[in-house]
Amino acid sequence: MRLPSRMVPLLALALTFPLATTAQEIGKSPSVVLDGVPFQIVFEGGVVETVSYRITDAGGETLGEGEVAPGETVAAVGLVVTSRASLPLQVTLAGETHEIDPTFTPGWLSLLPPVLAILLALVFREVITALFAGVWLGALMVAGFNPLSATWRVIDQFVVPALGDTDGGHTQIVVFSLLLGGMVGIVARNGGTMGIVEAVAPFARTARRGKIATWIAGLAIFFDDYANTLIVGNTMRPVTDRLKISREKLAYIVDSTAAPVAALVPISTWVGYEISLIGDGFGIAAEQQAHDPALAAALAAAQAQPFDIFLQTIPFLFYPILALVFVFLTSVMNRDIGPMATAEERAATGNGLHRPGAMLATDTSGHTLDSKEGVRHLWWNAAIPVLTVVAVVLAGLYTTGRAIVGPDESLRIVFGAADPFSTLLWGSLSGCLMAIVLSVSQRILSMTEAIDAWLAGMRSMMIAMIILVLAWALGSVTQEVGTAGYLAQILSDTVPVALFPVIVFITAAAMSFATGTSWGTMAVLVPLVIPLTVSLGGAVGFSPGDGGAIFMGAIGSVLAGSIFGDHCSPISDTTVLSSTASACDHVDHVRTQLPYAVLVASVGMTLGNVGTAYGLPVWIALTLSVAILYATVRFFGKTVSVEER
Repeated sequence: MRLPSRMVPLLALALTFPLATTAQEIGKSPSVVLDGVPFQIVFEGGVVETVSYRITDAGGETLGEGEVAPGETVAAVGLVVTSRASLPLQVTLAGETHEIDPTFTPGWLSLLPPVLAILLALVFREVITALFAGVWLGALMVAGFNPLSATWRVIDQFVVPALGDTDGGHTQIVVFSLLLGGMVGIVARNGGTMGIVEAVAPFARTARRGKIATWIAGLAIFFDDYANTLIVGNTMRPVTDRLKISREKLAYIVDSTAAPVAALVPISTWVGYEISLIGDGFGIAAEQQAHDPALAAALAAAQAQPFDIFLQTIPFLFYPILALVFVFLTSVMNRDIGPMATAEERAATGNGLHRPGAMLATDTSGHTLDSKEGVRHLWWNAAIPVLTVVAVVLAGLYTTGRAIVGPDESLRIVFGAADPFSTLLWGSLSGCLMAIVLSVSQRILSMTEAIDAWLAGMRSMMIAMIILVLAWALGSVTQEVGTAGYLAQILSDTVPVALFPVIVFITAAAMSFATGTSWGTMAVLVPLVIPLTVSLGGAVGFSPGDGGAIFMGAIGSVLAGSIFGDHCSPISDTTVLSSTASACDHVDHVRTQLPYAVLVASVGMTLGNVGTAYGLPVWIALTLSVAILYATVRFFGKTVSVEER
């Protein structure tokens, strides 16, 4: 509906008047506060004047106060209450008093939602119900322990916002996954998938070579972990199926090469995020050390060049490095341990690529994903769409990054500043269009058949998308009930500075495991760990080039521990996507990968985090770690492939 032109000025005045008089307001307040655990209240400034705020408890004691300037967003941090009697809180802002009455609970209750979901998933091997139970339990706390209200909050406060989160990239990841699933459906129907299998067959004649080929493919898609997971898993699954490699093993290789390689390579979608957190951490540390001008100046200099600091932390990322090495060792030696060996033996002996009764994250049982009868199996009908995805994503990362930082910056800075979510969407759509054009132009499929195959590929992803959205909802629940803050508090007590890197690793791993997000864990811990390491004496005389083992080890431990916890967690999005791309039962993937991740992390913590903090050179720590992992596979591993027994 159009407005008459004479009404436009009146409408503009009506809209502008309230805006000009809008006062500051409370932007976000907690719905749950934990006993003795700090929380924050966010204030959003108006456009007129600076006003003060004051937060008091029910007894009138001041918990925090400050000012909010026009247009500013200010967080009152470090607020603490220790009893239900302290509530409700009274917030006075611009002369007006607001009452905030959140649910008050003991800190340990914040651990129950993720713990319940994880335990139910592992015990009953049914992840959707487990995730829903975890979300509901967290919603119960948010709703003041009202069961009926909690049920409604599951949907309207957690599931729908998780699916509709465009700022965090959730919506983009769902659409990207569905589009890529649609592309896979088309190339399967036009014979391209079988063409890849037949083309690779002369080279990957054994399970050993098939695993190594998958590992190499994982290293090649280094620029983004999501793209890595879905492209490598979907492309290599037909090859590994033919070689009788279990779906659990494929999911492990895919999962353990995606995030580690993206975190290690200086040109990836991870780098910009990591260096921004490192820069923020050094800025906070410099402010806290203002009483020591020399140290404050060194920290401020480091803040100005966070990428150089990131490069120095790479050798201290023991878990990602050793995870990549361990995937290679188990593949090239063709040996496995524990539940993974059982899964591999089942597949190799013809008893199934997956466990009987498994709930596959991707439905590959329907004939709609089989090759159309009578078509030629041409490998390029699959390779060209996949390469199109890769090329468009890389081009998109470059162009979006260059638009932000300018054309004169280095490639690593351009990639770090890029918009990964939009480029993933462009790439997956381009792959779909290319697959349709190839199929229709060669008269392999009609347009109707191509669209049917595209929709069938999308339908095969629906179980995984449900799991993914529930996992995100559970992550939102853990944020709402303060799980990360409670874990950080109980795991970060003062310790000997030499043990600080390993304590940081354990803390990051616990937080990432419980919340299902490595990036969220990094966001919480990096700005805390850098100033804390300085205050503990781990950076005395620090300068950007001295590479102090404890300092670099502490920063690296946040990044590495976050990835480790993310690998182990059933509620992690990358774990879900690995199960999806590999068409593996999600719980089976977690159950078989967990012992490998724990083994690698244990070796990395012992020789890497602890060893280097006590003077062991990094290269020796890495060499000894690789030797121990090799010996473990050699003497405790089991060869399971039939053709190599």
